[in-house]
Amino acid sequence: MSSTEQRRLEVLRAIVADYIATKEPIGSKTLVERHNLGVSSATVRNDMAVLEAEGYIAQPHTSSGRIPTDKGYRQFVDHIAEVKPLSGAERRAIMEFLESGVDLDDVLRRGVRLLAQLTRQVAMVQYPTVSASTVRHIEVVALNPARLLLVVITDTGRVDQRLVDLGAIVSEDDLAALRGLLGKAMDGKRLAAASAAVAELPEHSPSPKLRDVLIRVSTVLVETLVEHPEERLVLGGTANLTRNASDFAGNGFPGSLRSVLEALEEQVIVLKLLAAAQVPGTVTVQIGEETKVEQMRGTAVVSTGYGLTGTVLGGMGVLGPTRMDYPGTIASVAAVARYIGEVLAER
Repeated sequence: MSSTEQRRLEVLRAIVADYIATKEPIGSKTLVERHNLGVSSATVRNDMAVLEAEGYIAQPHTSSGRIPTDKGYRQFVDHIAEVKPLSGAERRAIMEFLESGVDLDDVLRRGVRLLAQLTRQVAMVQYPTVSASTVRHIEVVALNPARLLLVVITDTGRVDQRLVDLGAIVSEDDLAALRGLLGKAMDGKRLAAASAAVAELPEHSPSPKLRDVLIRVSTVLVETLVEHPEERLVLGGTANLTRNASDFAGNGFPGSLRSVLEALEEQVIVLKLLAAAQVPGTVTVQIGEETKVEQMRGTAVVSTGYGLTGTVLGGMGVLGPTRMDYPGTIASVAAVARYIGEVLAER
């Protein structure tokens, strides 16, 4: 990069930083006064003219300063030299808060709450998908001779409990055989494979009586092991969007606050945005039209994957206006995702 290109990048960085902080169009005089650019106002004005011609900044009103465009934000994000580090106290507070979660649901809810507070944007997290979760253990508890409690525990910390009415009394020997069959069919298998194995158990029952029991049990377990669409996503901090309502276009138009809120209600849209980030430790930033969602045109999404060592369980991140603190947001998303993975790995 030539010295002239480097200087213009510094001018763009200054415009982005000031506009994020003040929400006001930035003029050349302001840049010279606030930043040590080492050049005259005339040179800065010339650099701004070039940046505008190349589509990195725009003039919202005649005789006003300039504001970054989506292309300008992208250039800024691609050249972030340093991401704001979290302090030791912040890191400890995040870990302690997440470790207090009693189960997977609680940990993810806490993670979303943390992200919303740290970034002051909308936070979102995807539940672990079927393809990523493994059955750690299946527990069969006899509440009485004709009723069972099934407890399915996955490696992600999810615990599902289901009651099964057997319709007949089951002996201790049959109950022991049932535990053995279910453990062999499910333990250590991905949920999809465990579901398929459980569905086949009645066909290989060692006795007609146990076959009836297996039919009832397998029916309940298959329903438990398949994906729960209504539980796949957790959102937090939606009200934060209202603090930045003026960053969005007019009411009712694509990219407006109203259209963004409506899009957030569609889980498929949000899951699609999170699908772009499925590598733990790598943060993806989608700006404006890069989201490929018309209603999200005025937003930016900062997301990453979370999970156990070598396994991505789902995506998480934040959504807000394109005028956001990218370095701080990237740091917060990366930190919370990393610590959620560590907490889940310990369980």
